[in-house]
Amino acid sequence: MSAIADVRFLPQTRFEQVETRFDVEHGIYWAFMNPTPRPCFNVKLLDELRAYIDTIVDNDCQISHLGHTYSVNYGVLASKLPGVFNLGGDLTLFRTAILGRDRNQLIGYGKKCVENLFPWHRNCDLPMTTFSLVQGDALGGGFEAALSATVVVAEESARMGFPEVLFNLFPGMGAYSFLCRKVGRRTADELITSGTLYGARQLFDLGVVDVLTPDGTGEAAIYSYVRKHSKAANGRRGYERVRNEVSPISLDELMRIVEIWADSALKVQDRDLKMMERLVRAQQRTVDSASNAANSNVVSIWSAGAD
Repeated sequence: MSAIADVRFLPQTRFEQVETRFDVEHGIYWAFMNPTPRPCFNVKLLDELRAYIDTIVDNDCQISHLGHTYSVNYGVLASKLPGVFNLGGDLTLFRTAILGRDRNQLIGYGKKCVENLFPWHRNCDLPMTTFSLVQGDALGGGFEAALSATVVVAEESARMGFPEVLFNLFPGMGAYSFLCRKVGRRTADELITSGTLYGARQLFDLGVVDVLTPDGTGEAAIYSYVRKHSKAANGRRGYERVRNEVSPISLDELMRIVEIWADSALKVQDRDLKMMERLVRAQQRTVDSASNAANSNVVSIWSAGAD
């Protein structure tokens, strides 16, 4: 904590499921997810995250406070829930839409997701750099959200994976697009189709995680990266733009994948819906139980489905 002990923060808007703060000295705009009733991407959380992004985009990376204007140089997506970054899509919504044969609801949900992930992946097309700080489990859509950032920082005990294969689906809000551009098709195929939960060290070795840091030092690692990055920020941001131009991901590409995902979701069977229910209960236990026990619950459900 010594690295951030003297940082001055501006008071920021607190939404119901997102807490923000702005670091004046370094220009870091933090967004900490705290979704309820389960640590997943419900519609309310998606709307609030979009509002957070809009405060950056609509004001051209500027924040005003008491007559002073400050630049947003970095954005960080993190979590308030110990042991969990985010456990993915709203499986209750998925199940309801599938049972009701409501393709529009599925596509509408997917659209909200990609309209958050797309600008984050592109640094909001502004002179800033985006981070994800993964402290705990990032599953399914949670993993996709982490991957959308320019820089993925993970603490050593963090775990990430795509459980969608357990209920006969695939991650449809950007996983394949982000992974292919970052680590190639073969690694993307393995991560998405294996149904495996990967540790942060494994993902660092694969090139998925950019910064690996000991538990409890995630925020300090962000500040360490920012200090180095800011010494040549113009050149580094130019390079980040080049990467997006050479291997571009379009919003249209992401939306076409959402439509494929929605059509696939409508074809799942009763046994797959039952697995969704089991995973929903596992998500709920992360709130109802102590952090360590909750993480074990997620792994036990994951393993049972994989078997």
